[in-house]
Amino acid sequence: MIGRRVALFRSQLIYTAIVCALMVAKASAQQISSPSSSFERQSLQDAWWTGPLLANSANTLPRGHFLVEPYVYDVISPHTHAFGSRAYIEYGLADRFTIGMIPIVGYNKVGNGVSSSGIQFGDVTLLAQYRLTQFHEHRRVPTTAIQIQQTFPTAKYDCLGTRPSDGFGAGAYSTSVALNSQTYFWLPTGRILRMRLNVAGSFSGQADVRDVSVYGTTNGFRGHAEPGKSMFVDAAWEYSITRNWVLALDAIYQHAASTTVIGTQNATNVRLDSGSSWAYGFAPALEYNISPRVGVIFGARVVAPGHNASFTVAPVMAINIVR
Repeated sequence: MIGRRVALFRSQLIYTAIVCALMVAKASAQQISSPSSSFERQSLQDAWWTGPLLANSANTLPRGHFLVEPYVYDVISPHTHAFGSRAYIEYGLADRFTIGMIPIVGYNKVGNGVSSSGIQFGDVTLLAQYRLTQFHEHRRVPTTAIQIQQTFPTAKYDCLGTRPSDGFGAGAYSTSVALNSQTYFWLPTGRILRMRLNVAGSFSGQADVRDVSVYGTTNGFRGHAEPGKSMFVDAAWEYSITRNWVLALDAIYQHAASTTVIGTQNATNVRLDSGSSWAYGFAPALEYNISPRVGVIFGARVVAPGHNASFTVAPVMAINIVR
């Protein structure tokens, strides 16, 4: 069964790569075949972007400006649809410093169990980003920034009763530190290829756990969970086909150390170890930019079945608004 899923993933990935390559080749051929634009260098002002599906921007908002970017998605795995919405709400406190928050809501539809009782709120995350360097045309220095995200345990995660699918939190404070970078390349066609490379690491505190929880415990359990550290790497590319239309692709790798659950149940000592996990995936997407400040993007995140990680597909759509 796993072999079939791997084969299916590979065939879908190859198909997606071929389609993206053909679209880029077609756009390039159109540029080359046009005498008026074959040697014309696209200006940065002519390139409008929404951003890829997964890679955060290394830029910061100008002072006094804000960004709102709500995502809607469906994470599809065997027997489960995890419907959700994640919104980025950011404000430029200074030209180099942006603050924001990420509220999350979701609903789990379980095919072989009990679905969520209703729409649930996830843990709330606050973020701060400080820009270190700024890209300038004809220079090699990319835009870089340090981003810190702090997640607060505001969502349900234990005492879930007969509805473990109501668990949308981790029960622990979690801190993520990321180095984000972004640069631009001009292709032989004159069109711009924007690239992002982000690396992030996360660590969490302990979570007190009672009864049924997201950590796999059952009624009568008393103890705590120690979520493992994690790392996330994302390389992303955006090709400006026209001022309005952009092709985007994320390539991701994620690794998590083992999560340990320790406690007692019915006077018996219990220890659960999830084991470490790793997975890689891709997120092809298409952007349509209505203006320099408004754009929409739709695509899918596909995660391959790695070590202790299952195959998932998540159709995603988002709108980006900057004011």
